[in-house]
Amino acid sequence: MLFGATVSAAEPELYFITPVDGATVESPVTVRFGLRNFGVAPAGVEKAGAGHHHLVVDADLPPLDQPIPATEHYIHFGGGQTETSVELEPGKHTLQLLMGDHRHIPHDTPVVSEKITITVK
Repeated sequence: MLFGATVSAAEPELYFITPVDGATVESPVTVRFGLRNFGVAPAGVEKAGAGHHHLVVDADLPPLDQPIPATEHYIHFGGGQTETSVELEPGKHTLQLLMGDHRHIPHDTPVVSEKITITVK
């Protein structure tokens, strides 16, 4: 009996539901995380095809082979949260999402959103 090639799962997609790129918003900023073809699991829970969100504020991505730092620029959502409210000073800010595994380390193929820019009034 012959079998076809294994079909891999669709590529994960991590994105912002709100705010959208280029938006002008007021602080606190409500940030909603979107995710397709990947699961959400709290920190400390090892589950294939899943992880938890990290919000990168006004910074570049951290090293992708080490645990994501926990600072004002790298906000962890280890409880599996999919939205937050962030206080930001008036002006332009960049936001990016990065999934981490149960140890807060990005996956072998990083699951990362596009970086967006917003303006806080």
